[in-house]
Amino acid sequence: MIGHELGGRYQIIERIGGGGMALVYRAQDILLNRNVAIKVLRQQFVNDEEFIRRFRREAQSAASLSHPNIVSVYDVGQEGDVHYIVMEYIEGRNLNEIIKERAPLQVDEAVRIASQIADALDHAHTNHIIHRDIKPHNILIGRNGWVKVTDFGIARAVSSTTITQTGSVIGSVHYFSPEHAKGVTTGEKSDLYSLGIVLYQMLTGRLPFLGESPISVALKHLQEHFDEPRSVNPMIPQSVENIILKSMRKNPGERYESAKEMLRDLETSLLPERRTENKLTFVEDEDEDSTRVVPAIKPQNRQNSGGSKLSRDDQGSDERQKQKSNKKPTGNKTKLWVGITLIVIVAMLGIAWYVNKLVTVEEVKVPNVLNMSIEQATEELSKVGIVVGNVAQVYKEGVDEGIVYEQSKSEGTAVKEGSSIDLTVSTAKELPQMPMLMGGTYTYEEAVAQLEQLGVSKDRIRKDEENSDKDTGEVIGQTPDANATFNPDTDQIILKVSKGPANIKMPKLEGLTQAAAVKAIEDAGLKLAKDGIKQKSSYDKPSGEVMEQWPYAPGGDVAPGSEVTIFVSSGYPSEAIEYTFEVPVVPSTDGQKSKIHIIYGDARGENQDWGTRTITKPQYISVDLVLAPNKDGYVYVNRDGALTDTYKVSYIDAKQGTVPQPSLPVTNPTPDESNNDPNGNNGDNNSGNNDQNPPDTGMVNKSKITGRLAKADMKGSKHHN
Repeated sequence: MIGHELGGRYQIIERIGGGGMALVYRAQDILLNRNVAIKVLRQQFVNDEEFIRRFRREAQSAASLSHPNIVSVYDVGQEGDVHYIVMEYIEGRNLNEIIKERAPLQVDEAVRIASQIADALDHAHTNHIIHRDIKPHNILIGRNGWVKVTDFGIARAVSSTTITQTGSVIGSVHYFSPEHAKGVTTGEKSDLYSLGIVLYQMLTGRLPFLGESPISVALKHLQEHFDEPRSVNPMIPQSVENIILKSMRKNPGERYESAKEMLRDLETSLLPERRTENKLTFVEDEDEDSTRVVPAIKPQNRQNSGGSKLSRDDQGSDERQKQKSNKKPTGNKTKLWVGITLIVIVAMLGIAWYVNKLVTVEEVKVPNVLNMSIEQATEELSKVGIVVGNVAQVYKEGVDEGIVYEQSKSEGTAVKEGSSIDLTVSTAKELPQMPMLMGGTYTYEEAVAQLEQLGVSKDRIRKDEENSDKDTGEVIGQTPDANATFNPDTDQIILKVSKGPANIKMPKLEGLTQAAAVKAIEDAGLKLAKDGIKQKSSYDKPSGEVMEQWPYAPGGDVAPGSEVTIFVSSGYPSEAIEYTFEVPVVPSTDGQKSKIHIIYGDARGENQDWGTRTITKPQYISVDLVLAPNKDGYVYVNRDGALTDTYKVSYIDAKQGTVPQPSLPVTNPTPDESNNDPNGNNGDNNSGNNDQNPPDTGMVNKSKITGRLAKADMKGSKHHN
């Protein structure tokens, strides 16, 4: 069934319980996205048409109940030969498990639980539905302590044939009412009798009637009295004992009239004025079917107690009797009386012998039946005429299931033939259920503490860590699964623990624009910190470009969701000066090509490459500089691979407008030079620079140009060769 989608709607997840009639699964309601419990009828009942009809009818009746203390029935259906009931899923444990774990319960807790059960029964009885199988197994206690009664209507669907077919129903005989045990029609008061037994068991930790077989237990419900609760647990108030005594009367007429009346009694039972109330007493009427002792009829004295004498007529009659008795009997009468006397004597001797035979019972020796199975022990005892009495089934460490480890009379004890002895047999160890440790319920440390309380040694708890979107340290998986039975003494427990989300590589944000950097942060699963964009001036980064990223360097491991701050350039500082310096350059030979390479430095950095230009005549080249109060600018001019000129541009001069500007000496070219200019100039020696320093008239040779440049350099710049 696990993984099967029942009715096209319910995805079966796991088996969480079961009884003699049905198996119970936890499932996911795909349509409403909620957990549900699904009870599936066992296969041996699917061909019993009468059973199926009653099963569905009663389940549908239970679905009509709506009460906070009753498990809601959502749906009833059939898929092929699978008959199922969909119910409310309660996360918690049943009352039977709680009783086994820590009974006797505190009085106030037991009364609170019984009150909620009585409230549920009152609602059901008002709607003409009788449970008929009230027992701790059918009482669920949620994690919040709220009580839920389940299996309404299911008990009614049990036919007489199932009494011996299912262990679940046989187990219920301990909670049967006397009328239920008789097989007669049961009513609302049968549920109250069963509730009284549940309350008895919660407060004493044991059942009122035990026996070696279901039949013997049923007979005890009919014939025997139970040990009163306060004789077992003196801490029970008299008011609460009175509730148990009244609800468990064998005569239904002496029980509570309704569940509502019992509920009212429970709700007030712990009031101070009621705790010490008088014990309830009942008139013990004998059952008409019980054995009665009838006293013998004694002969009346012929003389009254006052000693008065007989009347005259009586005296006369007496005299006549005496006269008759004084007459001598005839011979025949004598023989008759002798014969009768002999017959009476023989009969009396026979009766005495028979009675003596019945009364006198031979003694036998009790054999040793320890370490035998219950079947072997029964056979061994029967060989010597001893019968098995009560058989208690109690787990004992080191003793296999079904083996006798205690007998009420020791080996060799002399007992009458036909006597009974009680045996104690070991049962299988009742294994606890694995608690739900995952799903946000426990951290690893809390889960280990929970398991240690169940008896699991810490060295058998293994921790497996893996990345997930859950908080670090949270349990995200477990083996065995929740609600599965396990042996705390031998099983290894595996807890899968979250290490948190897996780390990611920090992207490089420096050099990106602000918008591109923000997108890169989001794409990587990171977050921009609050006020995470900082503006910062820069000489070497253009405005809008990311200069720095903090606190994670590019390529480093970062947890998803971490916050990042970026520093974005706001451009040059306010005190910076952008200045264009006109650099004069001349070819090595006028009219021939020279390659000019310019290197400059300013606030943006040292030895920056402006580039290379080929010239054939003197001209100016514009170089853009950025100057700072603590950083002047400079320009290096290389011609054909050799440094020819160096110019310094002072921040102060640029700010004041007093930067010396070297002049460019030029000459008019000859016609040949004009016509053969390799740069394609039309004879203008100031090509590209007509707006500055108009050319002189006349011819100028190379030495003259160089000299004038040198003089200009000496006026406004240092010249380094």
